[in-house]
Amino acid sequence: MAEDTKFLLLLLLLNSSTLCFSTKHDIQCLKSVQQSVIDPLCVLKSSWNFRNNTDGYICRFTGVVCWHPDKNRVLSLRLSNLGLEGPFPQGLQNCTSMSGLDLSSNNFSGSIPSGIAHQIPYVTSLNPSYNNFSSEIPESMANLAYLNMVNLQHNQLGGEIPEHFSMLGRLTSFNVADNLLSGHIPTFAQDFSPLNFAGNRDLCGAPLDECPRSRRWMLVPIKLRRINEESSIGAAVGFVLGFVVAFYFHLYCCERLLPYVFRT
Repeated sequence: MAEDTKFLLLLLLLNSSTLCFSTKHDIQCLKSVQQSVIDPLCVLKSSWNFRNNTDGYICRFTGVVCWHPDKNRVLSLRLSNLGLEGPFPQGLQNCTSMSGLDLSSNNFSGSIPSGIAHQIPYVTSLNPSYNNFSSEIPESMANLAYLNMVNLQHNQLGGEIPEHFSMLGRLTSFNVADNLLSGHIPTFAQDFSPLNFAGNRDLCGAPLDECPRSRRWMLVPIKLRRINEESSIGAAVGFVLGFVVAFYFHLYCCERLLPYVFRT
């Protein structure tokens, strides 16, 4: 409860910044996004008209949700299913009070930025699902402390799920289905459906099947067996050699002592 209160206070503080500051940075944020993506359907080109200087004009842009309709202050970007292409949008760090980002069902590609936690530090909802993002899930995503929902479904993400995701205590929805992920699933505070991890052939651990034993550990019994076999062979050879030595020593002693026996 204390953490929730801190978060609400933080949002109120962000929202109470001067209008001049928010207008300048949020407008720059949207300009950077528009310039960094490919917009073959001209959705953003036709809707995001920056020649207007009235209060709250960016709140009428397609996909832009503001904190207040009369303030140029972005609350969230909902850019789902707009036919957008290119890399992950740039300039999002200038949307300083944005709490939601939805890029789903487009044709974005490339990697998710390694510094995503610095670009959108206050997001509670992140949805880049149904795109063509590749490479690995960045470790820094686990530093987005306010995340409630993450949907990375249906991309081409590889590697392992960062272990530190298990520390995201606010996370109530997590979906990485239909990717190229591998390795052990971190232990989350919340129980998630196996369907949220399905479609990753090399992913294992609860709620999926247990991970197979590492080959490195499977070699140990084999090595021990070889050691035992070699020890047994060595012991046998030692026994035979000892027997032969004792036998010849016995013969030698008998040959030296027999003349003395018959003399007496």
